[in-house]
Amino acid sequence: MFILVNLKAYPCDPIEVATAARDVADESGVRVAVSPQAADLSRVAETGVETWAQHVDPNGHGSHTGSTLAAAVADAGAQGTLVNHSERRLRLADIDGAVQAAARAGLETCVCANNPAQIGAVAALGPDGVAVEPPELIGGDVSVATADPGIVEDAVEAAAAVDDDVAVYCGAGISSGEDVATAGELGATGILLASGVAKADDPRAALESLVEPL
Repeated sequence: MFILVNLKAYPCDPIEVATAARDVADESGVRVAVSPQAADLSRVAETGVETWAQHVDPNGHGSHTGSTLAAAVADAGAQGTLVNHSERRLRLADIDGAVQAAARAGLETCVCANNPAQIGAVAALGPDGVAVEPPELIGGDVSVATADPGIVEDAVEAAAAVDDDVAVYCGAGISSGEDVATAGELGATGILLASGVAKADDPRAALESLVEPL
């Protein structure tokens, strides 16, 4: 099971979370990654934790003010990137471009989508993984695996129907080890979460709780 912690733009200490994630991953043997803001990528990567960007743009070098280049993200130490998070939506053509740009830079990709139909569409673009995240559950106290387990199972089936090699992650409302275990039982091979760790008073304790059943 892969645990990907998105720090969004929360007022947390990215180094504290990254260090905790690194240590918990080392001690448990569970794969844990942290996705900080772009400005913090290098500092987070220097802790030794697996580091992911929150977004990359589809363009390469050129007159693209404000864009986040996949190559620059990789140079900063990132090993992967989210694409099309619910809070950073892209058109399908731009998702495709971002996935291809990330692949050229050697970055692993996880494309987010709202529902199983969208999961099938983005799985066809060749990402390494997809994450099903109903927007209404993001940041809430109830995980998608509990509130709507069928959407996770359907997302797994939708991705498999397109490409068996695309991993399916479960996002939205994940906050406990029970949520992680349930996601795995439904066929997900990873989880994507944010506030459950980024807003925790003790990020290490929150991470330890997540990996405890694994």
